[in-house]
Amino acid sequence: MTRSAVVRRSTAGLLFLLAFIVTVAFFMIPAWFIQPFRPQTGRMIDVSYAIKRVSPILTLITLAAALYLASRVWRGARWWTRIGVVLAVLIAGGATFLARKNYFEWGFNPLPHGTYASLAQTTFVDAKDMVLGVTVNGESAAYPVRQLAYHHVVQDIVGGVPIVVTY
Repeated sequence: MTRSAVVRRSTAGLLFLLAFIVTVAFFMIPAWFIQPFRPQTGRMIDVSYAIKRVSPILTLITLAAALYLASRVWRGARWWTRIGVVLAVLIAGGATFLARKNYFEWGFNPLPHGTYASLAQTTFVDAKDMVLGVTVNGESAAYPVRQLAYHHVVQDIVGGVPIVVTY
């Protein structure tokens, strides 16, 4: 193999690695910054949503570049390099697929069959727990913040009026 062929294949390999890293980063940065129950800054959330908005198109572009470069690296590569290329393409393809999903909400499952009880009947609410409270038409209800932080939304009827409580 000539020196120029080695340089071309090495350059293609480095560019392939860069395309792989960028593709995966477009998925991982928002997923890393926005984690439930972890402190986040407004800047982290802004960056995450900005990347999330552009990631569907940019991951397609970088995946296409990675596929093209993988074909350049493939020719004349050893078997372990080919395995690495296949794994990297599969991971980049997965990141490209996941960039189109709303994975921010996957960690917050709705409460499928919420039940309501008086404070005296509950064992999961301590007297020092924070609650969101509402009173409608003389009827009151309280929703533990600890549960709302996980489930985010509660639909209820208080005082004969349908309400939605969120946190």
